[in-house]
Amino acid sequence: MIALIVAHFALAACAGPLVHRLGRRAFVVLALPPAAATVWAVTRWDTVASSGADTWSWQWIPDYGVALDLRLDALAELMVLLAAGVGALVLLYCASYFTDDTPQLGRFAGNLLAFAGAMLALVLADDLITLYVFWELTTVFSYLLIGHGSEHRHSRRSALQALVVTTFGGLAMLVGFLILGQAAGTYRISAIVADPPETTLAVSVAVVLVLCGALSKSAIWPFSMWLPNAMAAPTPVSAYLHAAAMVKAGVYLVARLAPAFADVPVWKPVVLVLGGATMLLGGWRALRLNDLKLVLAYGTVSQLGFLTLLAGTGNRNAALAAAAMILGHALFKAPLFLVTGIVDHAAGTRDLRKLSGVGRSLPYVAGVAVLAAASMAALPPLLGFAAKEAAFEALLHGSAADRWALAVVVAGSALTTAYSLRFVWGAFARKPGVPDTPVHRVGWAFLAPPALLAVLGLVLGPGVGWTDRLLGAYADTFPADGKPYHLALWHGFGLALLLSALAWAAGTVLFLGRAHVTRLSRRIAWPTADSVFGHLLLGQERLALQVTGFIQRGSLSVYLATTLLVMLAGQLAVLVVDTPWDGAVRPRLWDNPLQGAVAALTCAAALLCLTVRRRMKAVVLAGLTGYGAALLFVVQGAPDLALTQFCVETVSMIVFVLVLRRMPVHFQETVSTWRRAARIPMALAAAATIGVGMWVAAAARTAEPAGAAMVREVADHGLKDVVATILVDLRAWDTMGESAVLAAAAIGVTSLIYLHRRSEGTMVQEELRGRTAWSLSAHHSSRLPQGDDAAPERSWLAAGATLAPEHRSIVFEVVARLLFHPILVLSVYLLFCAESLPGGGFVAGLVAGLALITRYLAGGRFELAEAAPLQPGLFTGLGLFISTGVGLLGLADGTVLHAFTYYGHLPVFGKYHLSTSVLFDFGVYLLVLGVVLDIVRALGAKIDRQIERAAGVLTPEGGPEAGGSPR
Repeated sequence: MIALIVAHFALAACAGPLVHRLGRRAFVVLALPPAAATVWAVTRWDTVASSGADTWSWQWIPDYGVALDLRLDALAELMVLLAAGVGALVLLYCASYFTDDTPQLGRFAGNLLAFAGAMLALVLADDLITLYVFWELTTVFSYLLIGHGSEHRHSRRSALQALVVTTFGGLAMLVGFLILGQAAGTYRISAIVADPPETTLAVSVAVVLVLCGALSKSAIWPFSMWLPNAMAAPTPVSAYLHAAAMVKAGVYLVARLAPAFADVPVWKPVVLVLGGATMLLGGWRALRLNDLKLVLAYGTVSQLGFLTLLAGTGNRNAALAAAAMILGHALFKAPLFLVTGIVDHAAGTRDLRKLSGVGRSLPYVAGVAVLAAASMAALPPLLGFAAKEAAFEALLHGSAADRWALAVVVAGSALTTAYSLRFVWGAFARKPGVPDTPVHRVGWAFLAPPALLAVLGLVLGPGVGWTDRLLGAYADTFPADGKPYHLALWHGFGLALLLSALAWAAGTVLFLGRAHVTRLSRRIAWPTADSVFGHLLLGQERLALQVTGFIQRGSLSVYLATTLLVMLAGQLAVLVVDTPWDGAVRPRLWDNPLQGAVAALTCAAALLCLTVRRRMKAVVLAGLTGYGAALLFVVQGAPDLALTQFCVETVSMIVFVLVLRRMPVHFQETVSTWRRAARIPMALAAAATIGVGMWVAAAARTAEPAGAAMVREVADHGLKDVVATILVDLRAWDTMGESAVLAAAAIGVTSLIYLHRRSEGTMVQEELRGRTAWSLSAHHSSRLPQGDDAAPERSWLAAGATLAPEHRSIVFEVVARLLFHPILVLSVYLLFCAESLPGGGFVAGLVAGLALITRYLAGGRFELAEAAPLQPGLFTGLGLFISTGVGLLGLADGTVLHAFTYYGHLPVFGKYHLSTSVLFDFGVYLLVLGVVLDIVRALGAKIDRQIERAAGVLTPEGGPEAGGSPR
C-alpha cells in the first residue's frame, strides 16, 4: 500500500522532465502508478469481499500514539478502484486532450498525479490524523489544478474559493477529529467504528464539526458554490476531481463514520435535510444553464446531495444502495465530463445554444454520451437503474424520516432525468434555426477512456450482482434491519419501479417544457451562494481595510505600546483573579552581588534608550543591554548561552549599523511631552509584569527539575555539554524546525531589500569606473594628502585597492588579514568541541560570519566577494539539506533523527568517535553562515552597489544587466 502511494508522489516529482522529454505522451507513463493501484485492488477483491482487510502500520512516535495506519476493507476497495481506475483513464485521456506546446503542462501533470496519490492515501487511511493530512493535500492539489490557467482572473478566483471553502471545512473537521480521538481513546478509525464513544455533548459537537468538513468537501449546500466555479479547470480535472475523486471524499467520510455515529441525534437532521436540499437545488439550477460543463456541474451537486443522504441514512440497505450509487455515479459522470471535453475540443464551444448536429458528425461520441446519460437518468438496464432501485427500496422500508427523504429523492430523480435529456439534446441534437456546428475528427485514443467507463456502466447493470459481495461487506457493518436487500437489475414490478417511472415521466415533462421551466427558474431565482460568498468576501476586505487604516498608523512605537498594553492587561487580570503567588517561594534578588551590579547597568542602558534622539546612540544602548544579558549568563555559569548571546548581539549591532546608513540620523517621529513621560512607567510596568509572571511560573513547579536527569543522560553517552546535546540530539526536531524558520525569515527579509534578482552576478572589480560607495559621500579635506601620497605601501587585502586612499586603515587591514583565518579555525573548533565544551553549530556559524563581516568592513564589497565567492543560498540550502538528510538517515534504525556513533582509532591522534549529531550540527553551521552572509550582502554589498549605480560609477556591465532583470 505504502509503496503505491510513494510511487504516485515520486513519479509526480519527475513529471516536469518527463513532459519536457516526451511531450503529452508522458501522461501514458504517469498513468502507470494509478493503473498499478487498480490492479492491486482487483487482486484483493476476494479478501475484502469476504469481510477481510489488509492493514499496514508504521509507528512514527509511539509514545504519543502517532502512527501512519493504512487499511483496505470493502469501502476502501471501492474507493481505490474509482480513484485509481478513473485516474489512470483520465491521465490517458490527457495525452489526447492536450498538445505538446500547452503551457505549464509538466506542472499540471505532476499536480494531477500527486492528487491521485493523495486521494489514494486518503481512502486507505485508518487514522484520523493521517486522513486529515491527505485530506488537506487533496485540497492543496485541487487548488493548483483548478487555478491551472492562472492568467485568467476567473480561474484564480475559482481556485481561491475552492481553497477557502474546503480548508474552512477541513479545519473544523480537524477539531472534530481531535475531540473524537480523545473521547474514544484512539485515533484509529476502524477501532472507533467498532467501538464508538458514548454520545455526549462533546461527541455531538465533534460530529457536527466532522460533518462540516465532509459537506464542504462534497459541495453540499450551503458549501456548494465552489464546485460549479471549479469548472474553470481543464476538463480532465473536472472529470476526475469532481466526478470520481475529490468530491467523493466527503461522501466517503460520511459513509465511513455512519456505522458509528448515525444514531447520534444531530447526525440525521444534518445529513438528510442538507443532502435533500442540495439534490433539489442543484437539479433545478441545472435546468436553466447553457454551458454543458455547468449543466454537469450542478447535476454533480445534485447527485452529491443524493449520495450524502443515502450514505448518512444509517441502515444496512441504504448503505448498500449508497455504495452502488457511488460506483454508478463515477461510471456515468466521469465519461460525461470527458465527452464534454471532446465536444469542446472538436467544436470549439460548450454552449448548447450554438451546438447543432454534432451527433451526426460524431456518432460514436454521441453514443457514449447517451449511454452515460441514460445511466444518470437511471434507465434500465444500466447500473444507475439498479442503484436507484436499491435506494428507493431502502428509503421506502425505512423510518418516517426516510420516507420523507424518499419523496425528496423522487423529485430530485425527476430533475435528474430532465437535465440528462437537456445535456444530450444540447450537445448532440440538431436544433431548428441553428446551423450545423463544424467539428473535426476525434481519434480512438481520445474516445476510449469515456467509452470504457460508459460500457462498464452498461455491463454492470445486468452484472450488478457481481458487486453484491463487495458492497454487501461494507453494508453489513450496519445493524441488520429486516430482510437484507441484494443488488440485482430486476426485482419485479413494485412500488420502487413505479416511483422510477414517475420520475422518468416528470423529468420528460420538465424537459419538453424547458422554455417555460427556464423562464420560471430565472424569475424565482434567489441570490446564489456564489454571489453571497462574493459579497461576504468583499465586505471582509472592506472591514479589513477600515481596521487596518485605524490601527496601522505607521508608528513602530505605537505598535509596541499597543502590544505591551494588551499583554499587560491580560497578565494583570490573570494575576489579580488567580493570585498565583499565594504559597510561592519568596524570590531572591540575586545569588551573587555581581549579578545585581550587571543587572543595574543593563537596566540603566535600557532606560537611557528612552531619552536619546539619535538612532546610532539608541542602537549602541540597545546593544549594551544585550551584552549585559550575556554577562548575566557568564555570572550565572552558562558559557554556552553567553557565547551565543555575545555573537548574536555583535552581528545584530553590525546589521543595525549597516541599516542606519540609509536612514536619517535622528528619529523623525514627533513625540509629545506626555507621551514621552508615559513611556518610562509603561516600560517599567511591562517589565515588572513579565518578571512577576516568570517568578510565578518558576515557583509553580511541582515536579523535580529535569536538569539532573539530562546531565545523567548526557554523561551516559560519554558527553559533557548538556546544552549542545539537547540542541542536536534530545530536541533535534526543534533545532531543525528553528533552522528552517531562520532560513525562511532571512531569505524573506533580504529579498525585500533587493531591487533586482537575488543572483547579482560576479562582483568583479572591473565593473567600477569611479570611487566606491564608501567614498562617494566623503568630503575631501585639504589638510590631508591626496592620491598616492596617502596610499599604503602594500595591499593587505585582496580588494583593498578599490577603496579611496583616505578611507583605508592600514591597522584595520592588517588586523583583518591576521585574524580572518584564526577566526575561521575558531569557528571549526567551536563546531567540533560542542560535545564536551561550549560551542555548537549555531555559534560556530555566527563566528564564521563575523570573520566575513570583518573582511567586508575592512575592504568593502569587493573584499567580501573575494572572501566568499559563493552565493549565500548555497550555504543555506546545503545546510538544510545536510540537517534533513541526517535526520532521515535515522529511519534506517526505525525513527527520524536517531543518532549513530562510530568509534575508531588513528595512529597519531588515538581513539576518536564520530557521531551523526556532529553532521547535523554541521548543517546548522552552514545554514547560519549562509544567513549571515546573505544579510551582509543584502544590507552591505548590495546597498553599496545601489549607491554606486545611482552615482553612475558602474560600467554598463555592472548595471542592471549584471544585477539581473527586474522582478
